[in-house]
Amino acid sequence: MRKPRIALFALEALPNARAVRRFVADHAGEIAFVGLSNAERPSTGGLVGQVRRHLARSGPAFLPYLAVNFGLPDLLRLVAPLTQRIAGTTGTPEATPLATLCRQRDIPTLTVDDVNGPEVADLLRLHAPDLIVTFHFDQILSGATIAAARLGGLNVHPGLLPHHRGPVPTIHALAEGPDAFGVSIHRLAVVIDAGAILEQAQVALPADVTATRAAVLLHEHGRLLLDGVLDVVARDGAVPEGRTVPVLPYCPFPDAGFLKAMRRKRRYLTDVGDLREALSLSARGA
Repeated sequence: MRKPRIALFALEALPNARAVRRFVADHAGEIAFVGLSNAERPSTGGLVGQVRRHLARSGPAFLPYLAVNFGLPDLLRLVAPLTQRIAGTTGTPEATPLATLCRQRDIPTLTVDDVNGPEVADLLRLHAPDLIVTFHFDQILSGATIAAARLGGLNVHPGLLPHHRGPVPTIHALAEGPDAFGVSIHRLAVVIDAGAILEQAQVALPADVTATRAAVLLHEHGRLLLDGVLDVVARDGAVPEGRTVPVLPYCPFPDAGFLKAMRRKRRYLTDVGDLREALSLSARGA
């Protein structure tokens, strides 16, 4: 049973950090390289440009969500060696920033400004992975990039596709209600979150869950589903065809009116528990 060689692409943030770090630790021998998305890449306007766009669309109420999910984890990676020593978690995969973990496991990494650019294309040619896996990645792969891997690609999506296609599925699921949460493993396709579904599970979450905590829990559940799909790929030497579903409307970042309606229903994007989780990312193990 030959395990596929994987090119892994991720944007390390609170929703996926512990799950993707565990995945890398468990599959280090199978990972050809890891592409780490640059969230502040020039093509998105950098940090300032992105914040301005979020403010214009979603209003200031969205800023705590961005800070807890992305801002704090990004800042705290810089002091991870200190916080790990204090907490006694040095060497614990779940507490180790992804770039450091890859360096410890001798896995090449690349900071990705453009996943369809020449640097990524060169790495794909050099390492010739069998399969691309995206795990909370914020860039859209072209058909040519997906085709550069012999078996194509898979994505971990913390939503019940074909519902909630887009970058923040747990926000839209939370707005609908407790039965809307789930996770899907699907084939990568040029159309966002529209590839055939290989594995899927509805997941019951606590009644007081936030969109942030839902994303953390669903990515962990997705990691387990992904392991199962990879076992099938290793056994059969091919990615299953999967289940083709209708392509439903895209669910973008929420606007201010959407967020106001959620608050009226006492459904929140983030809370103090999520803040504690973000602060402990490089200090606490699994």
